[in-house]
Amino acid sequence: MSKVPLTAPGAQKLREDLQRLKSVDRPRVINAIAEARAHGDLKENAEYHAAKEQQSFIEGRIADIESQLSNAQIIDVTTINTGGKVVFGATVDLIDEESGAEVTYQIVGDLEADIKQGKISVSSPIARALIGKEQGDVAVVKAPGGERGYEIVAIHYV
Repeated sequence: MSKVPLTAPGAQKLREDLQRLKSVDRPRVINAIAEARAHGDLKENAEYHAAKEQQSFIEGRIADIESQLSNAQIIDVTTINTGGKVVFGATVDLIDEESGAEVTYQIVGDLEADIKQGKISVSSPIARALIGKEQGDVAVVKAPGGERGYEIVAIHYV
């Protein structure tokens, strides 16, 4: 399996989620199962079945995060000599040439992408058009609605 790119802050967030699942959520569910067992008949015990379902979800999430971290190539953009170009992990301020709207995107791995937070996947059409460009360049994005041009106003490496 090939390595999946992940920013350093994204990897840290996954580690924090994993730690919380193992040290807080898992023990809480184990206690809920033990308490539900004490109530007797397990066949008709809704609390027991709900707790077992929650335990299954938590264990699955733990395995998923551990797998993601083991297959991740963690890239810290602050330590890379970028030469002023847009690279993975960079935050880019753009102006839509058609509407004049200003937008800011950070190029992150597929696991971290969240458009509401301005984090776009490195495999998205916008990110692919931006990679390798410099401040002042215009990136032409081939989107389903046609081509759109974005002028690169600033590039930040945070």
